[in-house]
Amino acid sequence: MKSTIAYLSVAALVIGLASCSKSGGNDNTKIVTPTVPASNPIAPGNVTGFVKGTFTTGNTYTITGDLTIKKGDTLASQQGVTVIVKNNAQISVQGVLLVVGTQASPVSFNSDSQKPGTWGGFQCDSAQAVTIKWTHVDNTGGPDPGGDARKTVSVVTPIDVDIEDSWFTNGQDDLIGVKSGAKITILRNTIQSSGYTDGEAINLKGGVSGVVAYNVIYSQAGTGVKLETSATVPIPQTSVDIYNNTLVSNGWRRGSAEPGRGVSVDLNARANIYNNIMVNNYQGLDIFKGADIADTKYGNNLFYSSVDAYTDTTKGQNLSISLRSNFYPGDGAGKPQATDLISTKIGDKDPLFKSYDGKVATPNGAPNSNDFHLNTGSPAIGKGNTVYNSDLGAYTSDGQGNKH
Repeated sequence: MKSTIAYLSVAALVIGLASCSKSGGNDNTKIVTPTVPASNPIAPGNVTGFVKGTFTTGNTYTITGDLTIKKGDTLASQQGVTVIVKNNAQISVQGVLLVVGTQASPVSFNSDSQKPGTWGGFQCDSAQAVTIKWTHVDNTGGPDPGGDARKTVSVVTPIDVDIEDSWFTNGQDDLIGVKSGAKITILRNTIQSSGYTDGEAINLKGGVSGVVAYNVIYSQAGTGVKLETSATVPIPQTSVDIYNNTLVSNGWRRGSAEPGRGVSVDLNARANIYNNIMVNNYQGLDIFKGADIADTKYGNNLFYSSVDAYTDTTKGQNLSISLRSNFYPGDGAGKPQATDLISTKIGDKDPLFKSYDGKVATPNGAPNSNDFHLNTGSPAIGKGNTVYNSDLGAYTSDGQGNKH
């Protein structure tokens, strides 16, 4: 009976966490930092095989082989936990994953080598709930048995997925891939320098709904935020609010045959896309002709390029790309809006980041020393759709935005 009560208490906390973020405008941005109960505490040291219980505050755990959380079980983590992963192991979630750090004391998952693509991430394809808050997740994307890079967080089941205030760096494929009717809350995360030659930062398909807001996405191989439903089965529909994200230097490691975008909407998906800053992406906002164009709304987005053109040498190419021509790709259905801020030359509509080196393309795993907060006088301040926020980008003057 004791173990059943412990599981129910953790499950109740998961439900409580999900209920704190409701769809629609600024109600999504409330920050909650609960205390995870230490039910079934796990002793620090080596961990492998089937696992349930709680990683406890301040301790270090070493994953030496694949972990599996069985259906009905929970793996939780309190704040200040360090997890080191060896042997290209992955965490397979059939039950509940509940990882909750705090701003002052985040959780950390990293490989022992601390090199890109050296562990398998969170494979949650049959999970019951996934919550990740104030957590560093670094160097994922290690190869599966077939040699393909694994996603960092993969969910293929209609559950609640709540990922907030976390850092994801140096993965090799999709960072967050969610399908099959999941309800998502993806807020205030920093995703950077990921995707070796492919992979989206946030890839949502097959009836996913929810919100993606206040995230910083930098130097992703593919697209920052990608939505699709299905070419043949449009219901349930992928439907997501995408607002106040900062998307910089994405899409440059796949070549012109499949360039990445800041945001893309395709295959019967719909979205509300407002208040985003898109800088130096291969393409900006691409609403494909196969999207639910009538129900996709957008505006108050800032598009900027720090160069007139950039030469794409991916895969042996030598193509001169006009980034401004790609803010809204010409073969798409998306059109500039009267409320957009669209740069026409270098310096025009510059968002005035605190610091930005102006690099268009960087390799997987590259360090990022930029600061995408806005300087006083930025044209992005006060130009937002106020249903979401008065400002544009992930860092807003009202304090509701990204905390990194």
